Amino acid sequence: MIESTLSPLSEEQLQAEYPIVVFTEKMTTAYFLVHLATHLTYHRGQINYHRRLLEG
Repeated sequence: MIESTLSPLSEEQLQAEYPIVVFTEKMTTAYFLVHLATHLTYHRGQINYHRRLLEG
């Protein structure tokens, strides 16, 4: 699903300003997509840490 969604995006679309101000400053769509990917990785690490705590 990710590949089919991101593959059609052109370089122009990725470098365009993301239409919603999420943080305090404007950003490109590419920057926001990278932020989302790394944020997901962070939470996956948290889940893995808690899983290991529960497993002992």
